[in-house]
Amino acid sequence: MTGVLVVDDDPHLLKVLKIALEANGYTVTTAADGRSALLAVTQHPLELIILDLGLPDIDGTTVIRRIRSWNRVPVLVLSARHTSDDKVEALDAGADDYLTKPFGPDELLARLRALLRRASEQHQEPVITTDSFTVDLANHRVTRDGNDVRLTPTEWNVLELLVRNPEKLITHRQLLSEVWGPAYAKDSNYLRVYMAQLRRKLEPDTGNPRHLLTEAGIGYRFQP
Repeated sequence: MTGVLVVDDDPHLLKVLKIALEANGYTVTTAADGRSALLAVTQHPLELIILDLGLPDIDGTTVIRRIRSWNRVPVLVLSARHTSDDKVEALDAGADDYLTKPFGPDELLARLRALLRRASEQHQEPVITTDSFTVDLANHRVTRDGNDVRLTPTEWNVLELLVRNPEKLITHRQLLSEVWGPAYAKDSNYLRVYMAQLRRKLEPDTGNPRHLLTEAGIGYRFQP
């Protein structure tokens, strides 16, 4: 079970988040202020922290800095503060991501999955090999027939998400949200363009792809 600490001084929000996260398989610890949060980090095995900035005793940014002095657990900030300065300050203090209130539960869960995935990837950067091309995730390198394949940053991001989830169907919405951001979740034209480019660069037969497969109307799948 993945341990998550939720820190917020709003008891209703704490309850809602606890129910939603537990329903999705997380083990949840809650704290209503900064001191309780810092204590909880020392007492519970945690894979992720969800933290409000506006705490009653210690500012959330200070809590992040104190945690970062000895622990690298990913931190997702939740806050009603909307200015860029607040976001930059939290990120500079060591937060890994920032979600502004109000937010939807689907976006929150997607952010959590992305943070946990990145944390896991820091310990394992595999090389994925197919009969057509090889992807070296650690070195951000793609080769085909022994030659380097030049990808744009966006092409790489699309390919990386697919190859990290072999044989798993990745929906249009998930790809768009994770590569371009939630605001682009319905702009599937982006995907068609970039998938066509990737197939031209990587597939032996672009009209009959073997590795970058389309699930009509749903999404894409990487077949090793």
